[in-house]
Amino acid sequence: MLSFKNHIVLFIFFIILNACQLQDPNKNHGILFLENRAEKLMIKKSNKNDVLKILGTPHSKSINNENQWIYMERVLTKGEFHKLGQNILKKNNILILQFDKFGILTYKELLDKNDKENIKFSEKTTENKLSKKVLLKISCKV
Repeated sequence: MLSFKNHIVLFIFFIILNACQLQDPNKNHGILFLENRAEKLMIKKSNKNDVLKILGTPHSKSINNENQWIYMERVLTKGEFHKLGQNILKKNNILILQFDKFGILTYKELLDKNDKENIKFSEKTTENKLSKKVLLKISCKV
């Protein structure tokens, strides 16, 4: 039979273990649940005020067009044992919104990490002749 002290210890142990959750450790950046929020926006029905209520201020606006807004969501998680705990990209979503001159949503596109192109960089190196020259010469007369 368990005594009163043992019941207290088991109760405290149960409370401590109950507080532990087995969730992935995530690092979030940007608008959380961007896909779900983007579904609420309707083309030719939603306006800039609706977007500001649902998503908040945009992360970026187009350089050439003030009516193009860009929202981002990025989620990193820890890798498995074979990845040695390195960060792994879980989500990388970009939402592009286009408005007409009256502020009505005319275009909506959601890009995920699979939609982006892989950029190949050149393996060649360029020799910099300028860095080999001495820019400042000091002469000392003794």
